[in-house]
Amino acid sequence: MTSISGADGVSESADRAARELRVLFSRLLRRLREVSDGDDLTPPQVSALNRLGKTEAATASGLAAAEGVRPQSMAATLAGLDQHGLIRRRPDPEDGRRRLVTLTEAGRARAEGTRQARGEWLARELQDRYTEDERRTIVSALTLLERLTEA
Repeated sequence: MTSISGADGVSESADRAARELRVLFSRLLRRLREVSDGDDLTPPQVSALNRLGKTEAATASGLAAAEGVRPQSMAATLAGLDQHGLIRRRPDPEDGRRRLVTLTEAGRARAEGTRQARGEWLARELQDRYTEDERRTIVSALTLLERLTEA
């Protein structure tokens, strides 16, 4: 029998799974950041760089919203990326008051290198720490977790 933990009708197992997933994903994200973050970029700069690596172009305000930071914070982050030669800014053809931010070739290479290093680290860790059967179990669990991202 499933016990209910609160007035919201959430079972204890669902509540526990939610807590443990949040902690686990937080630790995993922190570890992935450690794998490839260079000393020359701050974590917010790496995050913005990686987000830009997934898009053609973005506005500073759009990046700020996507990263959950204030526009002033994103401006400082972008200034740092600009100093490293990783981004370029150009007028938005649809609205001359705005500027679009894109990655330079160096920025694109850095973002791709970061993605590749993280992917290689994760694959190596899964290979070294888990048996084939355990990896199949992880893949099955991930298939179930995928439902959380569906609309």
